[in-house]
Amino acid sequence: MRSTLSIALAGNPNAGKTTLFNRLTGARQHVGNYPGVTVEKKEGFLTHNGREIKVTDLPGTYSLTAYSVEELVARDFIVNQRPDVVVDIVDASNLERNLYLSCQFLELGAPMVIALNMVDVAENRGIEIDADRLARLLGVPVVPIVARSGKGIDKLFDAILETAAINNAVHPILLRYGSDLDQTITALLPLIEKNKLLTDDYPARWIALKFLEHDEQILEKAKQLNPELTEELLQNCETVTTHLQQTMEVYPEAVIADHRYGYIKSVLHQGVIREKFVGDRLYTSDKIDKIVTHRILGPLIMAAILFGLYTFTFNYSTTLVDLLASLFTLASNSIDSLLPDGPLKSMIISGVIDGMGGVLGFVPIIMFMFFGIAVLEDSGYLARVAFMMDRIFHFFGLHGSSVMPFIVSGGIAGGCAVPGVMATRTLRSPKERMATLLTVPFMNCGAKLPVLTLLIGAFFSAHQARYMFLATLAAWLVALIAAKFLRMTVLRGESTPFVMELPPYRFPTLRGLVIHTWERTWQYIKKAGTVILGISILLWAMMTYPGLPQDKADTFKRQRQEIRIQLQGEQKINTVEDKTTDIGQVLHGNLEAALVEISQQEAQAHLRNSFAGRIGIALESISRFAGFDWRTNIALVGGFAAKEVIISTLGTAYSLGDVDPDNTSTLKDRLTADPRWNPVVALSFLAFIMFYAPCFVTIVCIAREAGSWKWAFFSMAFNTGFAFILAVCIYQIGIFLGLGG
Repeated sequence: MRSTLSIALAGNPNAGKTTLFNRLTGARQHVGNYPGVTVEKKEGFLTHNGREIKVTDLPGTYSLTAYSVEELVARDFIVNQRPDVVVDIVDASNLERNLYLSCQFLELGAPMVIALNMVDVAENRGIEIDADRLARLLGVPVVPIVARSGKGIDKLFDAILETAAINNAVHPILLRYGSDLDQTITALLPLIEKNKLLTDDYPARWIALKFLEHDEQILEKAKQLNPELTEELLQNCETVTTHLQQTMEVYPEAVIADHRYGYIKSVLHQGVIREKFVGDRLYTSDKIDKIVTHRILGPLIMAAILFGLYTFTFNYSTTLVDLLASLFTLASNSIDSLLPDGPLKSMIISGVIDGMGGVLGFVPIIMFMFFGIAVLEDSGYLARVAFMMDRIFHFFGLHGSSVMPFIVSGGIAGGCAVPGVMATRTLRSPKERMATLLTVPFMNCGAKLPVLTLLIGAFFSAHQARYMFLATLAAWLVALIAAKFLRMTVLRGESTPFVMELPPYRFPTLRGLVIHTWERTWQYIKKAGTVILGISILLWAMMTYPGLPQDKADTFKRQRQEIRIQLQGEQKINTVEDKTTDIGQVLHGNLEAALVEISQQEAQAHLRNSFAGRIGIALESISRFAGFDWRTNIALVGGFAAKEVIISTLGTAYSLGDVDPDNTSTLKDRLTADPRWNPVVALSFLAFIMFYAPCFVTIVCIAREAGSWKWAFFSMAFNTGFAFILAVCIYQIGIFLGLGG
């Protein structure tokens, strides 16, 4: 017996599995990823009756057939890690559907305890369940619990310890699937057992069922071990498949599912369930859904709720955002006073503090946004949003579950593409998931908002609200059209049906909200902050080195010395005469202005000669078709690293030094006064900013979620190419129509 008991929490989505996990483990949990996939791995520890217990929260899944990554992860963990007990969390108010997964655990022969959760909800619906009778019929312990309140948890763990103590091999149940499939299974079993095909890991009958269900993972494993035998088994399966198609117009998977539900019904009809209420009674959730999913009222309510979410986020996060900004300003001023001028000081202030501040300054916004989303998610409302939007998204080749990644990425404005890309984990279809994570960066994330505000305020100040609304609308439209294009080309494939049970509405628990908010916020800090730090230092170096050639630096130095000599001479004259004439004051002011002008010329020459400046000048031969000059190109190069630095990079590129992204009036005046800038250039630049390559943090996240850097590079090339074509069209058409004046 292992000193630490290992249990796995399994169950359908919305069955209360995560609620139970959070209640059991609290702070003693950590989150990572399963090796080789992007599915979250949650583990925690607790002690019961002096026994140390490790709890693994498996991904929510409806079955153990390899239709999704989550199902593969759950199945592989149970088979390979062999936990002492599998705790199957079952929604008591939806017992028949939830027991479908339990039935597959029984067929797999996993040591199992059923946690009959939400018995309070079932009782409110007039449903009484005889847990003891259900346990006798299934042959496994069944313990009623209420995960939200903790009711029945101690009895559950008593049953878990008893099941683990038995320590005997669990015999899988044998279900019947009709004469056609039973005959095929009977023919497959001797071949599988004789050749020991995967029988070290799985029961032979279960392997035969996977062949009939055409489980891709099992077939791939079998082909690697014995390709000839695999082909023979598949031929047998093809024979019965053809027969079923000809006689019943069904596939083996449907027959298997029907017989499993038939087995479940036979169990439930043996006095397990007793309903007090009959007829067409509407429960509270059903009554609410008649309003919130209404064809007309539903979208209006959704818009109001989402507007409220972002109002809450930005109104209540302001204090923390200002506090963080003050802390970074204090750190910058402290370094400025402590260190002498030089590369080290410049790197720490411009590269580290300003770079990290640009990203970590968004942490309060991200935290409040995730808290609000956790409320909507835990209450059950987000399922309704996906349900309502599915028809629109399905037309563009996406899935109803793609809605939230778009919203999180800035669908209303102010989100972040990093958590938006991570939110695509909920999508089951790989191609729909890929199309979603490649297009969510088109949304107007919080890092783009200062740039949009700057350009719209500078060149379209009379219609700011209208242009901001159009920018939001354009982001959604372009993202959906791009998704449609991808689904018709590189990600061609059939759309998967949107099958989602609308869970009952529940009041979220404070513990669950805090845990969900902290997990997601901490992931943002780790993945964004660490990467941005390196990018900021790199960007600072590109705009600093190699510096001016010595002869040019000497020229600027000599010019300053000449002016300082004139200033000293003018001061001596005033000291001797003991007066300062108006003419003297004007001369003094002119000399001071000349010094500032020389410093600005030197800064611009220094920037032009830097690596970033050379890149900007080199790109000008192409970017001029969209109306961008070399200084604008430098800002766009900085935007590849992080959209947060575009404004400060623009300020530096225009010889204005460091510019506060939240105080852009000086930069706004400079842009409007520059003859190279006009409303057409601004609109072209705005379009390019909205749609060109995601920031580097998002690129890294896309690579991690997609499992390959090729999709990350594709996102950079596809988005930038589209954005540049759009910007060129806007600029050329605008100039042709004479709107650039």
